[in-house]
Amino acid sequence: MVEVRKKNGESPEGLLRRFTKRVQSSGVLLRAKKGRYYSSKRSKLESKEVAARRSLIKDKKEQLRKIGKLEDFIDPRRPNKRGTIKKLLQAKIRR
Repeated sequence: MVEVRKKNGESPEGLLRRFTKRVQSSGVLLRAKKGRYYSSKRSKLESKEVAARRSLIKDKKEQLRKIGKLEDFIDPRRPNKRGTIKKLLQAKIRR
């Protein structure tokens, strides 16, 4: 906790400037910013479930692509990458 007391005859701007310097030097903001987007690690079971779900979706997409029900959609902004199914459906709707 950073605490600053007003000195005799000190302007509010000076007090604020002293406070901000003290906050920056204490590292409070840095710690807050580091913890802002922290997400805890997944458990082993949860990560295995996510991997299994991902591989199942990949297999389904590949099967649909082989039988011709899903065509490859090349995103013009990223020609080296395949687009998602959502983008593919949006492109079909626009045609």
